[in-house]
Amino acid sequence: MYIKKCTMENLLDCVKFYEKEVKYLEETVNYPRWESGVYPCELTVVEKIEMGEQYIGYIGPFLGGAFVFNEDPAGDFSVGEWKQDLKEGEYAVIHTMAINHSFYGMGNGKQIIEYCIALAKKSGYKSIRVDVVPDNYPARSLFERMGFTFAGEKDLKRGFENIPTFCLYEFDLTKN
Repeated sequence: MYIKKCTMENLLDCVKFYEKEVKYLEETVNYPRWESGVYPCELTVVEKIEMGEQYIGYIGPFLGGAFVFNEDPAGDFSVGEWKQDLKEGEYAVIHTMAINHSFYGMGNGKQIIEYCIALAKKSGYKSIRVDVVPDNYPARSLFERMGFTFAGEKDLKRGFENIPTFCLYEFDLTKN
């Protein structure tokens, strides 16, 4: 997978990709509990592109994955049972990670995480943190296989009635 920072030139590809994946999830098992036209949507993608935080990955001519990589926990990460006592800005966060369902099981999620680990190391972060919907077993399993440690299931004070808690994971870059 060829991964790059998304630009406005890629906006339509990225938006269509997320729309296609959300529709697929809504028709099968919606592990992340995303909602068509609500999240992720064009507005969120535009915002993340403008902030330089949206990434996309191509498999040949096809969009194989997308994710957001930044420093914003988008909630109260202070409640986590983290192995490292870090302040915001000392860790990076992966959000809105999606893999093209046509390419499930081919290692694309692993490639995205490896890319994020390399980017975080290069940027001087001490860890990568992520939150996952508790019953998003595929994502939880992937992060655990990639060496992320569980840091508790907590209310991040996001105010989502359909997701009262999130499972927190951390990858320690000082040891890896």
